[in-house]
Amino acid sequence: MPYFYYYDPMLWAVLVLAIVGLIASGRVQSTFRKYSQMPARTGLRACDVAQRMLFDGGSDAQLTRVSGTLTDHFNPKTNTVGLSEAVFDQSSVAALAVAAHEIGHVMQYQEGYAPIRMRNALVPVANIGSTLSPYLVLLGVLMGSYELALFGALLFGGILLFQLITLPVEFNASRRGIAMLSEGGYLAGNEEERAAKAVLRAAAMTYVVAALSAFVSFLRLFLIARRSRRN
Repeated sequence: MPYFYYYDPMLWAVLVLAIVGLIASGRVQSTFRKYSQMPARTGLRACDVAQRMLFDGGSDAQLTRVSGTLTDHFNPKTNTVGLSEAVFDQSSVAALAVAAHEIGHVMQYQEGYAPIRMRNALVPVANIGSTLSPYLVLLGVLMGSYELALFGALLFGGILLFQLITLPVEFNASRRGIAMLSEGGYLAGNEEERAAKAVLRAAAMTYVVAALSAFVSFLRLFLIARRSRRN
């Protein structure tokens, strides 16, 4: 086998997970398109459902329309929920599921949900790690400085922690969203509830893949740093 296979086998895992990530992203798109063709029997638009959920939850967050597809998000700094063009005024089960998920994030902030506070605290660390970590590891290897290479690898750990804490945040937002849809009577029957869950489950898989990719990348950088010590 080629030399580089022995030198950095973790690279193959990174590449495989990158491909899996693309597949998971494609799965989100196809699942959303599929259930976008299933109109909710209530006939309510996603923006109307989201507004009612905000009112029922006692939140003063504002709804806004944002461009793109599946660009939906909650911005706690501006206290706004951005619903994409493919969701905002649509009445499909997929649109309701996505909107409810974002309102789930609003409720997390409103209730002081611990994991989301932890994730916010990790944002600066993750940003620094994504920018500097690979370069510090490379510089440490080139300079023969194990300490610098190790520091770079550990700095990437901030990204890993961020991705790991994102999992319960996203899963919880989806659970809250489904509960609000069901309890509010916005979903008619088990078929629509299963469809809504399928949409959010497909989206959740992208976060799982991202966490696995972060772990493999962290392990790869750590092993490279260790090799610099032996050299």
